[in-house]
Amino acid sequence: MSTTSTSGTRTDGVERYASLWERSPRPHRWVIWDVPGDVLVFDRDVNCLVDIDDEAVRREVLRRMREAGVPEGDDYPGRPCA
Repeated sequence: MSTTSTSGTRTDGVERYASLWERSPRPHRWVIWDVPGDVLVFDRDVNCLVDIDDEAVRREVLRRMREAGVPEGDDYPGRPCA
């Protein structure tokens, strides 16, 4: 079941990603990575993408991350893979 806030934004599923835009003791753990044809969320601690399989939720998460000032760029944000 979907929930909609008074502003018309879906709230189900979004709040479980709140750590991606809330202030944390480790700044810039998560970054927004712009790749050709897509925008992804990358976790620099575990060196991989954050899986957000619902497109509407992903758009809202990205909006909140940008609003919070999370770094964004098109360079690979992680460490080399072994």
